[in-house]
Amino acid sequence: MPIEYDVKMRRRTLAIVLLDLIGSTRFVQKVGAVRAAKHFQIHDRLARSLIYKYNGREIDRSDGFLCSFETTSAAVNFALAYQSTIPGKIGLGTRIGIHWGTIVEVQQDELYVAINAKRIELEGLAKNIAARTMSLCSAGQVLLTSEAMDHVRRRPGLRPPKGTRFACVGLYKFKGVREPQSIYAVGESLQSLQPPRGGPKVKRLGGPKSVKSRARDRKIKEWFWWLAWRIFWVEIIIIIIYCVFPVLASPALKTQWGITGFEWVEYMDKFLQKIGTR
Repeated sequence: MPIEYDVKMRRRTLAIVLLDLIGSTRFVQKVGAVRAAKHFQIHDRLARSLIYKYNGREIDRSDGFLCSFETTSAAVNFALAYQSTIPGKIGLGTRIGIHWGTIVEVQQDELYVAINAKRIELEGLAKNIAARTMSLCSAGQVLLTSEAMDHVRRRPGLRPPKGTRFACVGLYKFKGVREPQSIYAVGESLQSLQPPRGGPKVKRLGGPKSVKSRARDRKIKEWFWWLAWRIFWVEIIIIIIYCVFPVLASPALKTQWGITGFEWVEYMDKFLQKIGTR
């Protein structure tokens, strides 16, 4: 017979956030345990300040954080604020996955809390989906599941920073999860919106090869390169026309090579001469 325990728990629907420091083990080996511990404490204090600012709740901490938020918009704003400020101060890449789902919230007995057990723990598939989503991320990236994205649309709440863009990056199959997941990226830079390839526990099923900037989202630097490439190719075409048309219109070469059927080239060549191209 299984042992019965009086466990205090309840179901809740929350935004689950998994935050991970990339290369933390390599960093500890490089600088040593004491220096790394000081470094991580600075990171944790900065991260906890942002969690508190956006009304989040720290659930667990290892080489990153497991957090929960009442709304997905608060979770997204926390993630964007974190990625724009903290990684540059600690010198490590970070990645964040967000999922909106039903979770079982377990409250531990005071006896266990007194001996340093966590007061609140989260159990359920929603936590695993958030972890799988986080594992897809590149450094500096924030990814959301379709459930999290739907909740942002239904209940926008806090507005993200100006210039923030959401983009669907593909359909993925998570190991241990029955249904494929549509994944979205959120960020201010084009690089942060690029589709991840997949990983050992996540298989990419399809989606865009890359996410391109839209006209309304382009900044001055992006507009410069957008125009520069097009001007370059227009100039190449003009050079080709300038060099090729006189050759095709030359009577001597046409006779020598036996070229026929290019009478229209002669008219075009005469037209270019008239407008001063040559």
